[in-house]
Amino acid sequence: MRNVRKGRRLALLLSLMLAANASLTIPPMVAVAAELPKATEIPVEGSLEIKAKSAVLMDAGTGTILYEQNAREELPPASVTKVMTMLLALEAVERGQFSLEDTVTISERAASMGGSQMYMEAGETHTVEELFQGASICSANDACVALAELTKGTEELFVEAMNRRAGELGMEHSHFVNTNGLPAADHYSCAYDIAVMSRELLKHPKPREWFSTWQTTITVGLPGKEKEFGLTNTNKMIRTYEGANGIKTGYTQDAGYCLSASATRGDLTLIAVVMGAESSKIRFSEASRLLDYGFATYDSVKVAEKSQVMGSLAVGKGSPQVIDAVTGEEISVLTEKGKAESISSRPVLMEDLEAPVRSGDAVGELKLYRDEAEIGSYPLYAASASERAGIREMFLRLIRTLY
Repeated sequence: MRNVRKGRRLALLLSLMLAANASLTIPPMVAVAAELPKATEIPVEGSLEIKAKSAVLMDAGTGTILYEQNAREELPPASVTKVMTMLLALEAVERGQFSLEDTVTISERAASMGGSQMYMEAGETHTVEELFQGASICSANDACVALAELTKGTEELFVEAMNRRAGELGMEHSHFVNTNGLPAADHYSCAYDIAVMSRELLKHPKPREWFSTWQTTITVGLPGKEKEFGLTNTNKMIRTYEGANGIKTGYTQDAGYCLSASATRGDLTLIAVVMGAESSKIRFSEASRLLDYGFATYDSVKVAEKSQVMGSLAVGKGSPQVIDAVTGEEISVLTEKGKAESISSRPVLMEDLEAPVRSGDAVGELKLYRDEAEIGSYPLYAASASERAGIREMFLRLIRTLY
């Protein structure tokens, strides 16, 4: 009799399971909007007026503006334009469109570029990484055109992509006409926009290696006429400022001396942009002042690495039954100097989650706190998929539950 009751109970559960599977609907997976943590407002003590037409200091981790001076004024950016050029080409590398080891044949157009260059001849070949080195270290105009042609086929199409990407990043005061910043009508940007695209570029680890190189050599020239060409970094702060790791200098007569400078100390990375300085010495000294102010005033608390597991959650009728929730990006919080211990975080995961779940679906959020006050949140994602379990697997689970 006891076995009969168990059999009836099992049959009833199996019928309920089949009915549930037939009528199962998956709740929509809504991504949680990430609200960037804001720094506590701290007034600048004394005067920090920068000797340039415009300037910005930005925290690279959160995008928080720590200081600005005429930050939205539209000005010629000169070779700082190359930040956007390198960003688009690097994004193409990450998409798998080409690799850093691929070779590129230099076109007549690329070889004809004036100004700072690698002095490449039409028909010679270079790796993609060598072109990046030329663009980032010695500000080579010919390398920029070669990268543009590789990415989009023509420089004109690449420039259109530059302007589209600027729009996606919210760069409302920028318009590009070429890849290198040579003087051209209707080619402009602003200190704030330059900080925005510089921050985006620094999300890629490889550029810091190039930007931090003071000197190196590459071989240029057609077969039989090869020669060594030295690349010397145009950013003198690499040698003179503690923690300096980028980014790009620029100069034309119309633009004056421009600079997007970055430096890292501990977990804090800052970006200082100076536009329209009267001399190269002034742009470096003013960028240093901005960075000094930022490092003296703020700390950055790294809450999580990219793809860090922040918890696990059960998936109803899923196979597997448990998946990890991970961050989608590195997460840090900007705070006042000496107040890092006030920052904490807590994962909040979805309940009653049912299969199927795709890898990358939003499954919760990581809430950030300063003391007891919530200051922001970031979405958490499924680290792996969980498909709907088959009838056989569900039946075996019931058996294990009963016995």
